[in-house]
Amino acid sequence: MTRFMIRRFLSLIPTVFLIITFAFIIVRSAPGGPFTSEKGRPPEIVENLKKHYDLDKPIFTQYLLYMGKIMKGNLGPSTRFKDFTVNEVIGTALPVSMLLGILALSLAVLSGVAAGIISALRQNSWVDYLAMSFAVVGISVPLFVIGPVLKLFLALKWKLLPTSGWFGGRYSWVVIIMPVLTLALPYLASIARLTRASVLEVLRADYIRTARSKGLSETVVILKHVLKGALLPVISFLGPAFAGIITGTVVVEQIFTIPGMGRPYIQAAINRDYGVILGDVIVFSLILVLMNFLVDIFYGFLDPRISYK
Repeated sequence: MTRFMIRRFLSLIPTVFLIITFAFIIVRSAPGGPFTSEKGRPPEIVENLKKHYDLDKPIFTQYLLYMGKIMKGNLGPSTRFKDFTVNEVIGTALPVSMLLGILALSLAVLSGVAAGIISALRQNSWVDYLAMSFAVVGISVPLFVIGPVLKLFLALKWKLLPTSGWFGGRYSWVVIIMPVLTLALPYLASIARLTRASVLEVLRADYIRTARSKGLSETVVILKHVLKGALLPVISFLGPAFAGIITGTVVVEQIFTIPGMGRPYIQAAINRDYGVILGDVIVFSLILVLMNFLVDIFYGFLDPRISYK
C-alpha cells in the first residue's frame, strides 16, 4: 500500500507539469494582451511594461522563466492587481472559496447519501419518486438560476436571509446558507441518484442474502455490509466533484457577492492578467489531482478486493 501511494503521488508530477504547459500555451496564444487597451497607450510605455514583466522575450524563454518561478512556489506578478503578487491574490481569496466548497460538498454528501439510501430501501414508493424527481430538478437547473431563485424567495420575499455578504459584515453565519444551498444542490442530486443505484445493486448481491440468512438485523446489514460496497462509486465521484464544486464557486460568488476566487478570476480574464489566470488554473488542477489521489487511497480501505501490488 505504501509503495503504491508513493508511485501514485510521483505520477502526479508529470500530470501537473503537462497541465501547466498547456495552460501557458493556450493563455499566451489568445488574442490581445494585458496591456491592450481601447484607449491605447504610447508604444514606449507598452514596451517598458512588457520588459518589466518579461513579455518582450521569446515565448519559450518566457515559459522557462515562468517554470523556474513555479519551482520556487512563486506564481509571479499580477498585471491587474499591481500592488499584489499572484500568491497574495490567491492566498486571500482561496480560503473563502475552499470554505464555501467544503461546506457545500459536505451538505451534498450527507444529504445525498441519506436520500439515496432511503430511496433505494423504499423503491417504487412515493418517497422514491419524490426524491428522484427532486434529483432530476437539481441536476437540470444550473447554478445561475438556482441562486437568484433562492435569493428572490428566501431574501427578498420572505425576508428570512440576507441577500449577500460574507462573514465579518453585518450578518453572522446566516450569510452562508444560500450560497451553500445553491452550490450543493446539483451535487446533492447526483450523489442521491448514484447512491440509490449503487445500493440497489448491492442489495441483490449474494453476500447480502447470506448476511440476512445469518439473522443479522436490517440495520446491521445496511450499515456494515451494504454501505461499504455501495459507497465506492460515490467516493470515486467525490474527486472531480470537489474540483467542480470549487470552480463552481466562481458563479455563486458573483451572485452573492462573496470575496472568493470568482471576482479576481473574472477580472483577470477580462484584463488578460496572465499571472492570475495561470495561478488559478494551477490551483484548481492541484485540487483535482490531489482529490483523485485521495480517492484511490480510500478505495483500498473500503474494498479489500482491490490490490495495490
